Amino acid sequence: MRFPATVGLLALVAGLSILFPLLSLVRGTQWASLPALASAPENLTAALLSVTTASLACAISTTLGFALALVLARARGILSSVLRAFVLVPLVLPPVVSGIALVLAYGRNSLLAPLMEAVGVRIVFSTSAVVLAQVFVSLPFVVLTLESAFRARGFAEERAAASLGARPRRVLTTVTLPRFAPSILLAATLAFARSLGEFGATLTFAGSLAGTTRTLPLQIYLARESDLAHAVGLSVLLAAFSLLTVSLVYARGPLTTEGAQQ
Repeated sequence: MRFPATVGLLALVAGLSILFPLLSLVRGTQWASLPALASAPENLTAALLSVTTASLACAISTTLGFALALVLARARGILSSVLRAFVLVPLVLPPVVSGIALVLAYGRNSLLAPLMEAVGVRIVFSTSAVVLAQVFVSLPFVVLTLESAFRARGFAEERAAASLGARPRRVLTTVTLPRFAPSILLAATLAFARSLGEFGATLTFAGSLAGTTRTLPLQIYLARESDLAHAVGLSVLLAAFSLLTVSLVYARGPLTTEGAQQ
């Protein structure tokens, strides 16, 4: 099918609006200094913390998001629409607002504060705060991706298995999970990539403590204050890792909520 020339022109502009900043980042990188940057102890610590917290957030977001998307895909009525709207709010909130909301939810003045003090748990300005911030911003991606997949394909096979006597847990593990495995992988990858790049909510909620909450995006921000070339080098390394992560999922071609199931 042919498109009008205007569509092609707009597509070109769209592509360039993404590629041009990335190519500019590559152009501004001092490639000879990258090995030293990558091996610097403070950068390695920040990178390891980023990967560790993003992996934990990815696992939590994927597990919780799968369950919530499954419920929303089968739900009907105003209540499900309202819940769906609230799930999407973190996508449009300014990062600093997300961070403030998390501080009020888990800080000293939160409703949970007495319980956390009783068990000796402190979340704000800890590694746990980093993970919670990443879950908060990445969970909507999982819900959006999986709910779209569930609605696109429906649950006819699950109903057939249930009619043959399979219990709900068996239907989930032997029918639903295998059917939607590609979409789950896509959702998990998006959650990991989003968590890896999380900055604003993390800075507000967890702070920037070396070895504890200073992830690679925070390390880049700190480097920018004193050495732009250093920040650019770290930025291109993070961008390359993120691109590699997403490319592993898209290696077989476009992965959509419907096409992922083919």
